[in-house]
Amino acid sequence: MNNRNYNIYFHTHTVSGIVISVVLFVIFFAGSFSFFKEEINNWERSESVIINKEMVLNTETILDSINKKYPLHARTVSLYNSTNSRKLRVSLEASKDSLAAKEAKESQYFILDTKTFQTATYDDSYSLGEFLYRLHFLAQIPYPVGYYLSGFVALFFLFAIVTGVLLHWQKIVSNFYLFRPKEKLKTMWTDAHTSLGVLGLPFQFVYAVTGAFFMIKLVIVAPVVIALYDGNQDKLYQDLEYSTLPYEYKKASLKAPYHINELVADAKTKWNDFDITEIKIENYGDANMHLTIGGQLSPKQKFTGNGELVYKVASGKIIKEKHPYAQTTYLDGVKSVLYRIHFADYGGYALKIISFVLGIVTCFVIISGVMIWLVARDKKNIPEKKRRFNRKVVLIYLAICLSMYPITAFTFIVCKLFYPLGQSGIYSIYFVGWLLLTVFFIVKRNDAFTTKYSLLAGSILGFLVPVSNGIVTGKWFWTTYNDEFQLFFVDVFWIILASISLYAVLKRKNIKKQNSQILE
Repeated sequence: MNNRNYNIYFHTHTVSGIVISVVLFVIFFAGSFSFFKEEINNWERSESVIINKEMVLNTETILDSINKKYPLHARTVSLYNSTNSRKLRVSLEASKDSLAAKEAKESQYFILDTKTFQTATYDDSYSLGEFLYRLHFLAQIPYPVGYYLSGFVALFFLFAIVTGVLLHWQKIVSNFYLFRPKEKLKTMWTDAHTSLGVLGLPFQFVYAVTGAFFMIKLVIVAPVVIALYDGNQDKLYQDLEYSTLPYEYKKASLKAPYHINELVADAKTKWNDFDITEIKIENYGDANMHLTIGGQLSPKQKFTGNGELVYKVASGKIIKEKHPYAQTTYLDGVKSVLYRIHFADYGGYALKIISFVLGIVTCFVIISGVMIWLVARDKKNIPEKKRRFNRKVVLIYLAICLSMYPITAFTFIVCKLFYPLGQSGIYSIYFVGWLLLTVFFIVKRNDAFTTKYSLLAGSILGFLVPVSNGIVTGKWFWTTYNDEFQLFFVDVFWIILASISLYAVLKRKNIKKQNSQILE
């Protein structure tokens, strides 16, 4: 590689990486925990359900319970399954009946417990798993700023990956096996950055691409909307099968019973290994009432096997069918593959654990990249004022990033002890605690101190997570393996994570004075 190309790749890789480093660390750290979103939610609620992606419920009973509180006539009712949870997400559109009560003309969104039939608003049912999931795409920042910010960070991360590969291409294999911890600091950080970067390369590339797709696809397709659809975004969504044309409201009531359960059962038996994940009812109670049942095949049968059946409820006949075993269209293939590989929902706990580990490895790659940047600029030929500025930047960066570990463990404990905290409670505990920890580490002005005590505090608090669960519920992890595996998994997960970080602290050698960044 000639010097010109090398310099272009090097500076592009460095600049793109440094600019996004803090936000990218937050995305990957929170995203790693998001692989266990439902397990965390159930642990917080002291619930454990059979691990199942399918929507298993008595649809008519559910609809009757909803109808008592929210009149459903002429509404569009959507029921969405929450994987590995007994909670159901319910969306109600405004009634199309012009004579309906004022309350019925307002849309509703709430969470329904399929066991107790109790409903809760989104804010009231807000959980720690949901918080970490939404934090990984910065949803706490007002829409659409947070979404677009996370999307463009993913896009810049893709640039960093590509330029990093081009930069190390000629020695990518030999450097992967090279690690020299006893050499100078820059060499150690560079070896760690290269080796772990190559190890997690496929994982990082996948999440850079899918993250950008999910978060900024509207920006990407904006020219298409303008050029081919005359600005009609709804038409584009219909062509991409994100939405459909609504069925006409006939203003004539359909006599009950509707026998929706029979239609759902028919859809379930129509294809082998077909898991129902979504039920949508349009024009509820109207003569033109339609039932849409969506789902997917088991990944073992077909990786992109999405299926859909649309019934006209009055006749019970199928008016539209999308066969999951049929040859997958390009559009379905792209959407399904991107979704599955991003959420890692096709390989059970083994895949989730591997994805979590690779996510944390990526966090270390990000940190090591920043440390390389600092060490390379902490030389005698660089003015002291500039060197001090660079140290402050990294000091603040480490304080923000590394304090996520102890505050996450602390929030687990508080959510268990004071359940339910709700959205505002979780926000207050996590963000205020995160800010205080960050300020404390910045005031200490020592990145070695920040690293050591963030890991130590996270370890101690991590061990207390299963303790808090045992004290509050009496369900200690050694008693929950058979009957309540999700509770067992979260408890043991924290024990293992805390043990690894504690081991790293105890084995940590004394850092030489020149390797410690102390601001005097």
